[in-house]
Parts: sequence; structure tokens; C-alpha cells
Amino acid sequence: MIKFYYNLAPNPTKVALCLEEMELPYELVPVDTRKAEQHSAAFLAVNPNAKVPAIVDGDATVFDSNAILLYLAEKTGKFLPANTPKARGEMLSWLMFVASGIGPYSGQAVHFRNVAPEPKDYALNRYAFEAQRHWGILETRLGKQRYMLGEEYSVVDMAVWGWSRLLPNVLGAEAAQKLGNLQRHLAEISARPAAQRALALKDKHAFKTDMDEAARIAMFPHLAKKVA
Repeated sequence: MIKFYYNLAPNPTKVALCLEEMELPYELVPVDTRKAEQHSAAFLAVNPNAKVPAIVDGDATVFDSNAILLYLAEKTGKFLPANTPKARGEMLSWLMFVASGIGPYSGQAVHFRNVAPEPKDYALNRYAFEAQRHWGILETRLGKQRYMLGEEYSVVDMAVWGWSRLLPNVLGAEAAQKLGNLQRHLAEISARPAAQRALALKDKHAFKTDMDEAARIAMFPHLAKKVA
């Protein structure tokens, strides 16, 4: 059985959707980042980058959410495009676009708005602009077709969904509502039974919710006061 190291953040949630869509049995292993569990020796042995999610599937260990989606798709043969160079190139391009653009810029936009100390105007403007630009590319893409790779639902859509659920947090509620194609895509995936089961994982474990000083240091060690 697959061990799934998770919490309720966007990246683990898209892996949960993938596992549910593929009907793969898995064991939940909660990692509470506000309690610094990602820095434990046990978890670092699974993911030396101290980031959630990760999976252990027999003797295979996979971390990075997009790598996990691709691994599971190739393992099962599900939710992949046609096995042609053209289709595979398109799939890899958009999956890596989410991995290298959507996730990082969205995450940093939220971080600088809510966590970073002053002064932060330049950084906030930089990441907000890039997040808006990247999401605009997806908005245009989804205005031309039902799903990211055409008319068939794929792991790329799962990768997008993990983050698009939080668009108001990233761009603001008003800006998010203007992205009608993304909102349509989000609503369609969220209505799927697998998505409902993935979202229900929030009731499986009581993660710490307070962002106190201990949680801030656990999640953002660079904010710790340096000892002279």
C-alpha cells in the first residue's frame, strides 16, 4: 500500500485527488508543518527537502507533487494523453509549467502578502504580477478547450486544480472571479466524486491552525532571530 505523507496545502491536495481518481489504496501519514514535523529525521529520510507531499510505494520513494502525479499516471496508465511524442511533449510542458510557475509564484504571492516583514512592496508586486501572468496563460488555454490537454481530463488538470481552489488567496477575490474559464474548470473538477473524497481528508486529522511564533519558525526558519 502507498504511504502518502500529506497535509491540507495545495500540493498534497492534488496528490490526494490523483490517488482517489486512480482508486489506489493508500495510508495517510499526516505531516503537521506548523509543528515542525517536516524537519523530523523520519520525514527527512523520505524527503530531504522537508516539503510535503511525498509517497512511498514499495521500494520507490517520490517527492514533489508533480513528480508524484506523473509517477502514478505512468504506474497505472491512467489520465495520460496518447503515447505520442507530440502529446507527451504537450503534457510535460504544461505539467512543468504548473510545477515551475503556477505553484512557486502563487505560493510566494501569498507568502509576501501575509507573512513577510516590511518592507515588502517590491517583492509583493513582483510575485503578484507573475502569479497573475501565469494564471492568465491558463485562463487563455482553458478558453480554447475543456481541459488542459484537450477534451480529456488528465493529471495536468489535477495539478492545476490543487492551486486553482485557492485563487482568491493568491490574486484576490475580485481578480479570481474574472478568470471565468478557470472558474468553470475548477467547478467541474471539484464536483467529481474523487475530488470530494480528496477534500474530505481535512476531517481525518486535526492539524495545527494557529500561526504562532513557533509555527512561523517551523514553516519559515529564515525568520528566526539570529543569535549573535
